[in-house]
Amino acid sequence: MIEETLKKIEARVRDADSIAGDRKIELLELLSTLHSEVAALAQTHREHAESIASFTDLSTREATRTQRNPRLLELSRAGLSSSVEEFEQSHPRLVEIVNAISNALASLGI
Repeated sequence: MIEETLKKIEARVRDADSIAGDRKIELLELLSTLHSEVAALAQTHREHAESIASFTDLSTREATRTQRNPRLLELSRAGLSSSVEEFEQSHPRLVEIVNAISNALASLGI
């Protein structure tokens, strides 16, 4: 499930006309790193890894919609940030990547 979700997110970003080329490249690089971090987390905390992948999917979907709803994007980003809070000590790179993705999605220009 995690693998499928992350591939779906990457495809959504690649296909999004609403994301400029340089921002798209940045997001795809961040997603690639997230993929590695979530795969490692899934070995010991599968449900948490699935939650992170799901909130990333939701946030990406909201950020790439043709008609964006700022409130829904903010809620999805808050869920994404919350999904990694408990891993700040044990998986700091994961938290860093999720925060970078969240910030990149927020800056897509609502």
